[in-house]
Amino acid sequence: MAYALAAAIARGRQDVILVPYDTQADRIELFKRDFPRVEGAAHPRQTVEETRLCVAAVKPQVLPRALQDLGETRGLLVSIAAGVPLAKLQGYCPLARFIRVMPNTPALVGEMTGAFTPGLGVSAEDRELAAGLLQCAGPLIEVEESLMDGVTGLSGSGPAFFARLAQGFIDAGRELGLEESDARLLTLQTMKGTAALLLERGYSCEALISMVSSPGGTTLAGREILEASDAGEVIRRTVLRAAARSRELGGE
Repeated sequence: MAYALAAAIARGRQDVILVPYDTQADRIELFKRDFPRVEGAAHPRQTVEETRLCVAAVKPQVLPRALQDLGETRGLLVSIAAGVPLAKLQGYCPLARFIRVMPNTPALVGEMTGAFTPGLGVSAEDRELAAGLLQCAGPLIEVEESLMDGVTGLSGSGPAFFARLAQGFIDAGRELGLEESDARLLTLQTMKGTAALLLERGYSCEALISMVSSPGGTTLAGREILEASDAGEVIRRTVLRAAARSRELGGE
C-alpha cells in the first residue's frame, strides 16, 4: 500500500519529495528506482523530521514497534493500519498529530476509494495537506471514527470480495464455451461499466436493474436464480465479518 500511495502522489504532485524508510534496504531502493524525487531515510525519525506528513504504512501488529521508533515526535502522522483507533495511536506517540486512513488497493491504478478521520490537535491545514496528497490515488471522504471499521469492511476489504465474485462470472463464461481471456474481459469490463453508470449517471441500483430487465428476457430469467438465493445475505455477512475483524484488531 505504501508503494501504491507513493506512486499516485509521485504522478499527481510534482512538488512532493518522497522520503521512504523500511527495515529492508531493498524496499527503499525500489522507491528510488521507480519514482522521481526520492530521498531515502536511514531511520524512521528522519522521515518524520524531514517531512510535513509521514504515512505509517505497516500492519496493525507491527505498528506499536514502528511508532516506538519515532520517540517524542510532534509531527503529522497518517496511519493506514486497519482497526487501530486514534486513542491507541496517540498512546504510542502522545505529542504527535494523527490522522487515521483506510485506503484500498485500487490506489495502484489511481482508483482508490478511501476514508479518513482526524485525531486530536489536527488542524484544518493538516487535513487539507493529508487529503490533498491521498486524493492523488482516488476519492477520499471524511467520516467519524466510529464508522472506520465499517469503511474497512466495505471498501478496504471490498476489492477481494469483488474479485471473488468476478471469478464466479469468469468461470461461468468458461463453462459456456468462452476462452478464459474473453470471459475475463467481458466480466471485468461489465463490472467497470456498471460502476461507471451508477457513479456518473447517478442511477440507483434498482433503477439500473429495471433498465436491463426486459419483460420475459434473459436478465429476468437469471434474476430468478440470483434473487431466490441468499446471495445478498452472504454479502452482508461477509462485509460485517470483515468490519468485526477490524474492531478486533483494534483491541489486540
